[in-house]
Amino acid sequence: MPSFDIVTELDSTEVRNAVDNASRELTTRYDFKNVEAKFELKDDVVKVASESDFQVQQMMEILRNSCTKRNIDPRGFKVSDIQHIGKTFFKEVSFISGIDKDVAKKLVKLIKESKLKVQSSIQGDKVRVTGKKRDDLQAVMALIRESDLEQPFQFDNFRD
Repeated sequence: MPSFDIVTELDSTEVRNAVDNASRELTTRYDFKNVEAKFELKDDVVKVASESDFQVQQMMEILRNSCTKRNIDPRGFKVSDIQHIGKTFFKEVSFISGIDKDVAKKLVKLIKESKLKVQSSIQGDKVRVTGKKRDDLQAVMALIRESDLEQPFQFDNFRD
């Protein structure tokens, strides 16, 4: 029987590339000239630091745009509140990896309510969907893409 997995994964190489591109853009921006501002990547957590909270907000936009260009969905960001130490303001951005139990239950419920002839089951941090027809599985993929569950999803292990 055909099946596939719904997962949320992070490509750390793409994240590193996105942070490098954002840092490069930061050095070329006129409004950040002579300003202490930087992006730091450590263990898949990006620290966005600058001298004012407004500049941190601008840097968040730069990071979002850079991630979007590298096919990293900004819905996968977990952004901390702005923090202040000395003269430095910063935010920490981590990335969602894996599917929580609550989100997995919402996915399964969404699939069941669609009345498609497929079965879905939670397996750790992913959801497996099986069905008799490929068309039904592709309809589930379309349904998941259209849903607004505040998290990016990828489809993995599509088997016939």
